[in-house]
Parts: sequence; structure tokens; C-alpha cells
Amino acid sequence: MRIAFLGDVMLGRLVNHHLATAAPAYPWGDTLGLLRQADVRIANLECVLASGGAPEPGKVFHFRSDPKNVASLLAAGIDVVSLANNHVLDFGEDAFREMFPVLDGHGILHAGAGPDLDAARRPAVRRVAGTAVGFLAFTDNQPDWEAGAATPGIYYVPVDDGGPRVAALLEQVRQTKARVQFLILSAHWGGNWGSDAPAGHQDLARDLIDAGADVVFGHSPHVFRGVGIHRNRPVIFSAGDFVDDYAVDPVERNDESFLFILDVEANAPRMLRLYPTVITGFQARLAGREASGIAARMQRLSGQLGTASTWNPAGRCLEIPLGRACP
Repeated sequence: MRIAFLGDVMLGRLVNHHLATAAPAYPWGDTLGLLRQADVRIANLECVLASGGAPEPGKVFHFRSDPKNVASLLAAGIDVVSLANNHVLDFGEDAFREMFPVLDGHGILHAGAGPDLDAARRPAVRRVAGTAVGFLAFTDNQPDWEAGAATPGIYYVPVDDGGPRVAALLEQVRQTKARVQFLILSAHWGGNWGSDAPAGHQDLARDLIDAGADVVFGHSPHVFRGVGIHRNRPVIFSAGDFVDDYAVDPVERNDESFLFILDVEANAPRMLRLYPTVITGFQARLAGREASGIAARMQRLSGQLGTASTWNPAGRCLEIPLGRACP
């Protein structure tokens, strides 16, 4: 089984405007060939798919994409999206509620937000050749959007709190892993900038894997962070931005990231391949001459976390072997 992970996918603002005339597949550029090789494709949807709603007061940035742009997700074959982030309620509850039938009606699974807390915490499950792949999503952003017993919102878990919400998340991981053969935990955590993986994220990632997660898929920062390994399971501390219209910081280089491809054998991670990407003209592109430099930065960051990697010049990807997962 092959799983593709994309970081933040923001189809609003100028991307939305461009998609008014561009083909639905436009945002994915030449990454489509790799995406089509995967059996499951997963992304963080960093916007709301809706036509209505009013901008949330007090927020600086509001991201909304026309519901017709679900066709862009379909063009990339996106199977599952995380909605646990700080932009799904940018246009209020009406727009938030408008999004669910759009995704559901096109067979795109989702996790991390819903009409109430039970729905927000509920895992998405996709079967691939008889293997049940589970997907849980949470965020430590936007606590005022936390879903309640009868109120819509996100699955909010404060990472550094270490309190009942974290305990409940770990129990949710244990219960979900009892139902599926492979479990992905999506974490929209931390601030926008900085390439170092916070100690609290490292601690929680280990706890999540010990509880049963086979992959920790992190995002939220606009830049990528190193890849860690615990019990031969990968931790992508931040996948960075995959598609957006953001201004590029010349030092942080939030236009550079990766398409992460994970090979799974016998329900255990075996190899993680990172294909460098660059956002240009509201489109993700496989990096050209800059690819080895982007990979070298990831090698350095991952090395600081104790993770060895090798640049494959023929495949133009960074390879992280994972070996045989511990029981």
C-alpha cells in the first residue's frame, strides 16, 4: 500500500479566483503523476468549501473556496482531508455546515471537525485491498472553535496541557487502532513559523505512537520541519504548505515543501520518500534545480532528530527507510 501526504492545501482567495477559469487539476501541477501512484491520498484542507457565510470577526485571514472546487480535490484523487485547523470556520457555522455535504457527496472522507464533538472526534476509515486504514485528526489551534456536545467545531487538543483532552485523544487512538490495521494521526499543531520540532510535539508524538498510531502527520507551520522516527513509525512534524497564494518569506521559504509518499507492507511502514516541491503561480510543482538544496535542509533537520536519510538523485527524492515496525 502506498499513501501520499500533502501539507496545507489552501484553495481560497487568489487560488479560488484562478480556479474560476483554470482547469480543476491546475493546483497540482506536475505532482499529479506521483499522486496517481498512491493508493490513498491525504491532505489538510486549509479552507472552507462554501459559497455563503460571513467572515469571522476578529480574524485577519479568511479562507473560503467555491464548492465547485471540490473538483480540484477529485482531480488529485484526494481521498481523506483533515478539517481540524484554524480556517474551517473562517466564514461561520453556516459555511462550515455547507461544506460537509460537498465532501460527502463526492466520497471524500474527513475527520477533525463536525456538527458536535462526537463527530469531530470520529475517525475516518478507508479500506484499501482489504486493509482498514484509520484517520484521526486534531488541532491545538483556535480553542474558541472547540466542538461541544451539541455545538459544531473542531477537535481541539492543547498539546502542552497534558490534561484530560490529551488523555482522551490517546484513548481514542487506542480504541481506533483496535478497529483498523493501519492508523494515521493528523496533528495541526503549533505556530506558523520555525523549523525546529517543539519538545512538546516530540513527546506527544511518541505517546501517540505508543498508543497505536502508525504515522503522525503534522502540519500548521508554513514551513516544513524534520521527520522523526519512533518504534520505526514516522513522525512528520510539519509537512509545510503544499498549495496556497501566500507571500513568500525569503528566509523561511514557505513556498518549499515535499510530497510525502509512504510505502506500507504487511500493515507496517517500510519507506518514506520525500519529493521536493515548490509553490509557483498558485500551483504545486516538483522542484527543479533547487530540489537537492530543499532536500539537504530536510536532511539536516531530520538528522537533528536522529533520523538518517539519503538523497536519491535518480528518483529525485529523499529516502527514509523505516525497517520492520516493532509490535
